[in-house]
Amino acid sequence: MVTPESLAVDIRGLNFAYPDGYMALRGVDLSIKQGERVAIVGPNGAGKSTLMLHFNGILKGEGTVRVGDLEVAGPNLKRVRAMVGMVFQNPDDQLFSPTVFEDVAYGPIYMGLSEAEVRQRVTLALQRINMEGYAFRVSHHLSLGEKKRIAIATVLAMDPHILALDEPSADLDPRSRRMLIQLLAGFPQTMVISTHDLRLVKELCPRTVILDEGCIVADGPTSILLADEVLLHAHGLERV
Repeated sequence: MVTPESLAVDIRGLNFAYPDGYMALRGVDLSIKQGERVAIVGPNGAGKSTLMLHFNGILKGEGTVRVGDLEVAGPNLKRVRAMVGMVFQNPDDQLFSPTVFEDVAYGPIYMGLSEAEVRQRVTLALQRINMEGYAFRVSHHLSLGEKKRIAIATVLAMDPHILALDEPSADLDPRSRRMLIQLLAGFPQTMVISTHDLRLVKELCPRTVILDEGCIVADGPTSILLADEVLLHAHGLERV
């Protein structure tokens, strides 16, 4: 039985239009239980990234979005953003400090933690992505795969309840992609992954949500949805 206390994310009647009038989300209802791993898939322009950006209030549409027991709204945003670790598709949108250490430390500093706590968080986050020796490397000199892992470390350092990842495997070579999947498989957090990589979805996410033209058109077990060739073809996806 799903109770409000067991929900990590609860979205009701979410509509969102961009300033040019384009309607990106249309009446989205979505509940994600604590500990679930959920994939959000669909064609380009389906609204996947727009939906993810509502999880921590970067975007604000009409309807309600709750993370745990908090509505994603003004007075709660600081707490919500500590609970939801948002990892963007392009790690250069997330890495802006002179060193890896400073990038990973940014979130804990924003949370008001002591210097000792910040250092401890950074050390643990880098350990969790197997990059302990990178603290004083320059982020922008790293490979794309390394940058993506450091971007994940920047949110792990905030000890989030939820990891929200936008196209985490995009543009990675096979070795970096495999390493990323293995890392994500070991994380205990509730995980929401927006992606076109259906092989990653099959490996990591027992549940899949198909979004098209701003609407949820299917929501169910990954093994069933990704085997439905007619459904996938109708919404710009290919069976793997």
